[in-house]
Amino acid sequence: MAVASKERIRDTKPVNPRVKSMKDFYKRLKKNKSALTGFYILLFFFIVSIFGAIDANYGLTGISSNATSLTEKLEGPSAAHWFGTDHLGRDIFIRIIHGMYITLGVGFAATFLAGLVGVPLGILAGYYGGWLDTIIMRLMDVLLAFPGILLALAIVSVLGGSTINVTIAIAIGAVPQFARIVRGSTLTTKKLEYVDAIRALGARDGKIIFQHILPNIMSPIIVNTTLFIATAILSAAGLSFLGLGVQPPTPEWGAMLNDGRNYMYQAGHITFFPGMMIVIVVLAFNLFGDGLRDALDPKFKK
Repeated sequence: MAVASKERIRDTKPVNPRVKSMKDFYKRLKKNKSALTGFYILLFFFIVSIFGAIDANYGLTGISSNATSLTEKLEGPSAAHWFGTDHLGRDIFIRIIHGMYITLGVGFAATFLAGLVGVPLGILAGYYGGWLDTIIMRLMDVLLAFPGILLALAIVSVLGGSTINVTIAIAIGAVPQFARIVRGSTLTTKKLEYVDAIRALGARDGKIIFQHILPNIMSPIIVNTTLFIATAILSAAGLSFLGLGVQPPTPEWGAMLNDGRNYMYQAGHITFFPGMMIVIVVLAFNLFGDGLRDALDPKFKK
């Protein structure tokens, strides 16, 4: 029998849909220069915050963020003190580095707690509907009736000013945001045909929620998480600036702004550098969050 062709038949392995989806997501994200800029800025701050946390707790450099020197107070930026000193002669650069993990930590922790409560509530309300949906959403409406910063102020006033209390206060105010977004996504997903088919096959609610609905609503959750971290950092800094957040002498950026507000005209660098750090971090999170939203959007056009 004659051989019609000598071409090699290559075995082609089926492409994993999840792998292909991740590759497409990375390609779209890589095209967004502003999102990559935000990501690299956040990566840099994250690395520096780890070093700052280690140095603050174990004294690797031997320099304390609370070391005072009244002979060097209110000095401007110099080779000895890159960002200058405050009214007590403390090095502002060291305080910013040591306080970075506190500021970022409050943002991440508050967002994590809000998602930990808000996501399950949103899924339950959207999946089961009825009276459960009504109760959960009316409770969320009550929380949304109060501006986030005022609600946080009220909670901190009751609990007292500390890092943990500030984190809890900000998280409580963010729960409705996560719950409403997740509820809307769940309502859309549960109406899809494949969910009806799985339910017809006798799958239990838990399996449907965790294996089929939750993985398909992760995109809006991830985007909302990234964007809310920036809001949480701003809220924490605002509470600390008002004296109700992280208490002195902890070098939290908002508290540093509060320390320098009486010296803004005499030594503006005391408030300038902590303020710029807050602006840069919040801007980076917003840029990265917008990029994630565009990359994860299935309707994104190349």
